[in-house]
Amino acid sequence: MASGTLGQAAPAANTNTTVYTVPSGLTATVNVNVVNRGVDAALVRIAIAATGTPTSSEYIEYDVGILPNDVLERTALVMSSEKLLVVYADTANTSVNVYGFEE
Repeated sequence: MASGTLGQAAPAANTNTTVYTVPSGLTATVNVNVVNRGVDAALVRIAIAATGTPTSSEYIEYDVGILPNDVLERTALVMSSEKLLVVYADTANTSVNVYGFEE
């Protein structure tokens, strides 16, 4: 069972990126930070999904604006076994960090 940093990514623009997958048989409690490193606002989506292509009902954030040098943070997200944390941004200037623990 892992704890600490569980996943990190710098997603390509306009691409669903799986940052973390809960191992089979475990649950995870995670925090997610999305940082905008760019000079323009970024639109970000976050989903807890069954696959790398989320359905409409799986989004927990959708096209949320993040100002330059700002952060979007979601905490204490409980994820079921084999669920994926998927992030999408309209720019390549974001960094995503997922940290927490598995049990």
